[in-house]
Amino acid sequence: MTEYYNYIKALHLIFVITWFAGLFYIPRLFIYHIEAQQKPDNEREILSTQFKLMEKRLWYIITWPSAILATIFAIWLLLLMPQWLQQPWMHVKLGFVVLLIAYHIKNHLIFKKFQRDEIRYSSNYMRVWNEGATLILFAVVFLVILKSAFNWIFGVVGIIVLGILLMLGIKLYKRIRNKNPDA
Repeated sequence: MTEYYNYIKALHLIFVITWFAGLFYIPRLFIYHIEAQQKPDNEREILSTQFKLMEKRLWYIITWPSAILATIFAIWLLLLMPQWLQQPWMHVKLGFVVLLIAYHIKNHLIFKKFQRDEIRYSSNYMRVWNEGATLILFAVVFLVILKSAFNWIFGVVGIIVLGILLMLGIKLYKRIRNKNPDA
């Protein structure tokens, strides 16, 4: 089975990428869906229907299948390389994977509410929420590349700095949008 290791690893990576694509895009669709609620009735109805369809297709055709396949290939890789489970960096990585799954499930709960027209979030909240996947992605990539439990401490500090920069970027964008709504 080890002769298939690189194929399994490639498939795992492909589905991780498509999973993250879905996790990056679904909050963006939520933002547009929220902002559509402020439009006149006829426009709001058309946009809401369209966003529900887009969210549904993204979620069930791309994001969920990618999450499941990425997980299957990850488990397969761990079965081929069980010694990874003894390495501290893998423990930390799996902790971030648990966070990623929690983030995915929370997005699913938000998705279900939006499908029922239960929109209780602001677009600013969703802009901040949208950065959750970015922070997890950075953490996991650095852990996998560096493979060091010690270096992950520097990575966490880097993630905090990245989070601060992202929040500053969101505030700056909000100011720009307040001055120019079409920006």
